[in-house]
Amino acid sequence: MGKLELAGKRRLTAQKESAGILVSAGWWGLSIGLFAAIWELAWATGLANPLVLPPPHVFLSGISYQAKFFDPSMRMGNPTGLQVASSFVLTVTYTLLRVIAGLAVAFAMSMLVGVLIRYFRIFGRLTFPIINTLAPISPIAWLPIAIFAFGVGNVAAVFLVVITLFFIMTIATVNQIDRVGQTPINVARTMGASRFQIFTNVIVPSILPSLFTVLRLNVFAAWMIVLIAELIGIGNGLGQVIMISRNTFNAELTILAMAVVGVVGYALDAVLRVVQRKCLYWNSTNV
Repeated sequence: MGKLELAGKRRLTAQKESAGILVSAGWWGLSIGLFAAIWELAWATGLANPLVLPPPHVFLSGISYQAKFFDPSMRMGNPTGLQVASSFVLTVTYTLLRVIAGLAVAFAMSMLVGVLIRYFRIFGRLTFPIINTLAPISPIAWLPIAIFAFGVGNVAAVFLVVITLFFIMTIATVNQIDRVGQTPINVARTMGASRFQIFTNVIVPSILPSLFTVLRLNVFAAWMIVLIAELIGIGNGLGQVIMISRNTFNAELTILAMAVVGVVGYALDAVLRVVQRKCLYWNSTNV
């Protein structure tokens, strides 16, 4: 009977999650549709210049042509639909992988350094002031350093994401550790928990929900940083596509690249929300 009840609860939970996904997708589609309708109305009434802000029906109808610009080798000639689609997917994948790699490295490093700062007093006093000093520096200022150190390529783009997000996420980690109440720590000590056990069973479960939220917020910052890196020529990707659209005054290509960035960024945030719910199952406030 217990197994049947457990299976029923799991099935009910899965159904609720599926319904929640459908509802979210419906509201997302309604929001995008409303935005597109307002845009089309602005074009129809002459408020929006189609040369600068082409309406959705214009740039969507030209996707097959504009997608050729995602691969410089396909701008001339007559590539097949499969070639255009593959170059489109590869370009988006290059940018996405740089974002994910930078986020993963920055998250892991900030967790480690944040814990070391609070658990080892001398280390914290030596490192935390310089971390606070370097945190406000813009990624654009780090750009020459990235090129000097790593050249033009994927490593430089990932480095920019890491160096920009690491300091901010380290400060967030330290602040979250400081906000953990003394009551659960004292209870764990009373029960004979070691310092390591307190860290793994009290500190980490307490700070991870907030750190996941910080990580999700920094997804958008990571996108901006990678696009900046690609705009100045660090590897191919969506940033390079935007640069091409600027040089050729191709507003349709600009809007298409922006739309791709928005959709992929939203999808990545949705994936992180699912990971957050699955990994932080003890936290009832996950959204």
